[in-house]
Amino acid sequence: MELTVEDARERSRFEVRVDGNLAGFSAYHLIDDGVLALPHVEVDPAYEGRGVGSALVRESLDTIRARELRIVPICPFVQAFLERHPEYADLVHQG
Repeated sequence: MELTVEDARERSRFEVRVDGNLAGFSAYHLIDDGVLALPHVEVDPAYEGRGVGSALVRESLDTIRARELRIVPICPFVQAFLERHPEYADLVHQG
């Protein structure tokens, strides 16, 4: 299973593809200078339970970190991911 995650900026979302097929996305929008809200993650039911959602969020957060941005995790899936992966806690916007 080959996973790729890309920032589809024109659609304001990160998209995950499995073997070239769109398998899910993580929506975002700019809410303040340097701060992105992450309101929704969706994975096609055919790919659930295979780590696709976690890979999508991990790659998204790595890209956000590289761009020196912060996040407001609105989506419950993203919130749960952050609880399981405290190494990303520094990305959460305080304020």
